[in-house]
Amino acid sequence: MQIQGKVFVVTGGGNGIGREVVLGLLDRGARVAAVDLSAERLAGTVALAGPNADRLSTHQVNVTDAEAVDALPQAVIDAHGAVDGLLNVAGIIQKFVHFSELEHSEIQRVMTVNFWGVVNMVSAFLPELMKRPQAALVNVSSMGAFIPVPGQTVYGASKAAVKLLTEGLHAELRKTNVRVTVVFPGAVATSITENSGVNIPAVAGGSGNASNQKVLPPAEAARIIIHGMEKGSYRVLVGPDAKMMDWFTRLVPERAMTMIADQMSGLLQR
Repeated sequence: MQIQGKVFVVTGGGNGIGREVVLGLLDRGARVAAVDLSAERLAGTVALAGPNADRLSTHQVNVTDAEAVDALPQAVIDAHGAVDGLLNVAGIIQKFVHFSELEHSEIQRVMTVNFWGVVNMVSAFLPELMKRPQAALVNVSSMGAFIPVPGQTVYGASKAAVKLLTEGLHAELRKTNVRVTVVFPGAVATSITENSGVNIPAVAGGSGNASNQKVLPPAEAARIIIHGMEKGSYRVLVGPDAKMMDWFTRLVPERAMTMIADQMSGLLQR
């Protein structure tokens, strides 16, 4: 899909991968509507956009608010004239605890943001995408959708739901003008823990400390995502860890699960 001159909506556009996707699309000549819960973070994205800011609109919207999301397409059309692509990047993680220790409210919060937020955005924008001669729908899942991480069982379930939702949409829309892509990032250096209100537990010895794992810069993750959308890829694996674990889980799924569980077990030390 051509990027230049097209209009894209990006959720989570106030920081992390979402912000870098916004900036990357602007650098490629696109018009962008950045969506985020935080007006302050959106203002930061505008500042970083520099001379490209004249092609950027910001929309402070909670993607879990279906009524607010339903009003968003018209706001984007008013600002840019059309919508050619939707990239659902926003997401949160859960507390690093066993499933049995999670309160129901925490489970509901993670599922509402990560899954229902995507559902709300797709439901609102798909009719507009269908009107365009060529359009893109990109949903960011996670490596955690196909390999479980200790202390992130509900997060993984929410991202697995995004995976299957996106694959189903791809199947349904494959003969239309809308190209659907599902993205699986591995470890990326973002502030998702802070934005989720979660702390990564300190781990003695190092092997189970998530902070010791190799991470990809968010700008590089955004570049890979944009390139995948441009190519119309069905699946996009972001980072060497995501590529390796995708292969490993297909080959020996239980062994892959055991390896990750052992390596990251320190996250759940009591």
